[in-house]
Amino acid sequence: MTTATAALAGTTAVHTVEVELGARRYPIHIGPGLLDDGPRLAALAPGRHVLIVSDTNVAPHYLARVEAAFAAAETGKRVAAHVLPPGEQEKTLARFGELMSVLARLGAHRDATLVALGGGVVGDLTGFAAACWMRGVRFVQLPTTLLAMVDSSVGGKTAVDLPEGKNLVGAFHQPAAVVADTATLATLPDRELRAGLAEVLKYGALGDAAFFDWVEANAAALRARDAGALVHAIARCCTMKAGIVARDETESGERMLLNLGHTFGHAIEAEQGFGGLVHGEAVAVGMVLAARLSSRLGLAPASDGERLAAVLQTLGLPTALPAGLEADALLARMRLDKKNASGRFRLVLWHGIGRAFVATGIDEAALRAVLVP
Repeated sequence: MTTATAALAGTTAVHTVEVELGARRYPIHIGPGLLDDGPRLAALAPGRHVLIVSDTNVAPHYLARVEAAFAAAETGKRVAAHVLPPGEQEKTLARFGELMSVLARLGAHRDATLVALGGGVVGDLTGFAAACWMRGVRFVQLPTTLLAMVDSSVGGKTAVDLPEGKNLVGAFHQPAAVVADTATLATLPDRELRAGLAEVLKYGALGDAAFFDWVEANAAALRARDAGALVHAIARCCTMKAGIVARDETESGERMLLNLGHTFGHAIEAEQGFGGLVHGEAVAVGMVLAARLSSRLGLAPASDGERLAAVLQTLGLPTALPAGLEADALLARMRLDKKNASGRFRLVLWHGIGRAFVATGIDEAALRAVLVP
């Protein structure tokens, strides 16, 4: 047993968080061993056709197990799999078209279920394919990264990227369920674990100062993959996101707060050609820039931004803009952000830890100033 596996073997309980959207609802199941639960998975895919989508990083570890779980349930379903190359650079219209062709060859009907087995890229792409195939079919999220478990798998935001920017083509399409097998975090590379921890800290930074304190105090345990700490963090983040999504499913108000650091982060990712900082790292830098801008505008104490940066550094995350990025280029990327309205910047800023808000009419000179190293 590896150290990571041993660290994640300390809890067996399954936690369930419900996402309630009026008359609609779906569960988020959190716990170890869930990928082997054939009856649970089969019940979430009631139709004849199932397409499991994964990538070459995840599939060697878990695809056969998921296929075996479906087979053990003896449901008579036709289960197929499609494995993509890994990485944000694969979240494209071309890969979306590839999935459409796979579904057509499978003969998938409107009762088909797509299963996203992987991280945020696989989840976003699979969800968008499910939203579009025959005008919308079921899909189930099986997140295998911390970032996907706490954020991207929940809430129904699906999309692909364009060269001009991230997530510019997509749809709101809620999953039938999220099944987060925490044992999969044992095989998650350290860099990806740290990237997920940026999103964990984000929840405390935007609306829960006590949770921020908890992450700060438990940073070492989280980085060591302590089972109890990770399950607590995932459950808390999912509970927060479920509540926000229930109140604002299509991101017209409160849900925008979940983008703390993301306008900056998406610009960094796109300007680096989706081949530099990974998403969580870019969000970490983005949160620091948002805090710095808030202080520059007199909206928040600089000490809170310094504390945020210190916790991110303790979690092993970057806090400064990568070298070689120009302010003008980043501003051009940020002008394409989906939160902007009538050509004016609209950003998530804060009044301090746990007190994020959506700011409009941001002074471009102040914004430019925080983008200059």
